Amino acid sequence: MDNNKHCKQDNCLLTPNSGQEDADNDGVGDQCDDDADGDGIKNVEDNCRLFPNKDQQNSDTDSFGDACDNCPNVPNNDQKDTDGNGEGDACDNDVDGDGIPNGLDNCPKVPNPLQTDRDEDGVGDACDSCPEMSNPTQTDADSDLVGDVCDTNEDSDGDGHQDTKDNCPQLPNSSQLDSDNDGLGDEYYVPPGPDNYGKPGDPDQECKAQQVVLLPNGSGNGVGDVCEDDFDNDAVVDPLDVCPESAEVTLTDFRAYQTVVLDPEGDAQIDPNWVVLNQGMEIVQTMNSDPGLAVGYTAFNGVDFEGTFHVNTVTDDDYAGFLFSYQDSGRFYVVMWKQTEQTYWQATPFRAVAQPGLQLKAVTSVSGPGEHLRNALWHTGHTPDQVRLLWTDPRNVGWRDKTSYRWQLLHRPQVGYIRVKLYEGPQLVADSGVIIDTSMRGGRLGVFCFSQENIIWSNLQYRCNDTVPEDFEPFRRQLLQGRV
Repeated sequence: MDNNKHCKQDNCLLTPNSGQEDADNDGVGDQCDDDADGDGIKNVEDNCRLFPNKDQQNSDTDSFGDACDNCPNVPNNDQKDTDGNGEGDACDNDVDGDGIPNGLDNCPKVPNPLQTDRDEDGVGDACDSCPEMSNPTQTDADSDLVGDVCDTNEDSDGDGHQDTKDNCPQLPNSSQLDSDNDGLGDEYYVPPGPDNYGKPGDPDQECKAQQVVLLPNGSGNGVGDVCEDDFDNDAVVDPLDVCPESAEVTLTDFRAYQTVVLDPEGDAQIDPNWVVLNQGMEIVQTMNSDPGLAVGYTAFNGVDFEGTFHVNTVTDDDYAGFLFSYQDSGRFYVVMWKQTEQTYWQATPFRAVAQPGLQLKAVTSVSGPGEHLRNALWHTGHTPDQVRLLWTDPRNVGWRDKTSYRWQLLHRPQVGYIRVKLYEGPQLVADSGVIIDTSMRGGRLGVFCFSQENIIWSNLQYRCNDTVPEDFEPFRRQLLQGRV
């Protein structure tokens, strides 16, 4: 791994490319190189834009030439390769690489050599959205990863996990952190007091519990010595660990993501096409598409989320942004930015007008994906039973073509704190101030597009953070007084 790539001169001065990919090693990064592979054929005409192939041979007539096609004799425009063995799923006899051929595998895309299937519905537990209730079709209408037959939508604490599957159903803990794997979320843990010193109780976070009752603490910083440098014992030291208390989350990575299509019916536009680069820290969306989301699978409580937003074209003027606290396809927060004013071309079921400018919306749709949610997302303002506009930048300024903006989001769902800042270079150009909203008490992160192609979300970074910022204090007092 090139640890010095960020210390070298940028090979694309005006276009974000956090991975500094340069297929032909000519010193010009792929994102800004008209002929990225150096084979003499321009990218727009090249069926292998990152692999030299002057002959442009394409045996299966999909969009990828033989030189870069992981299934050269079987059409597969998605180039999906689940097990990463270089052979595309469309032509791989064992897609997940678990040693069981696809035709015999009850989870062909998830490794499960034991083939456990408790409900005997033909879908293995490893990939079953309802492992204890038969649901061979795996229908999941609201894209919350819980199958419809066992989806109660009863979520007492609002953290995105239904009560029957929540390891702490009365306290919001979207991350579901359970450090000792006892089935009880770490939120249950209360450190023992002086009167029960030496009694570990239910130490759901070993270091938090044992630092008080069992472990020496030579530094006097409140962390047991055994956890001093690596709290979660995941072999990633805390300063480099994006979630130091969770062994499951160590680095920002969107290589595994769920595509959520928000207007699945009709033919208004095509679905988005996502390309993930830089080991999961950069996402590119290439198509002029229906509204859609690319959502990571990691759920967060409090989180800091930032990235660089860039529209790498002078074509079109529509929406792009990012989302947080995703719980299902009808419940999430979205920060979205329109370039110009425009009335949506589909007037059914209602006329939707988009104003230029940055917006923060709480999506709480009773209908879920479809034409109602589609038009509500396009429309700037409140739409009953669909979308609430929490904030809009009073400047009413749209994004500029081929211009990079850096966003910073702070979300503390335990108190409803939200703040969004946007920078152009070192200059702060938009600030939501403190927004208080408790519609969603944590969830997953992702990016959003609507009718805009060639969007780059670069140098993505997230970090677990439950520390409430100081600027929440005036709101805390108001909350205590019942005024917010």
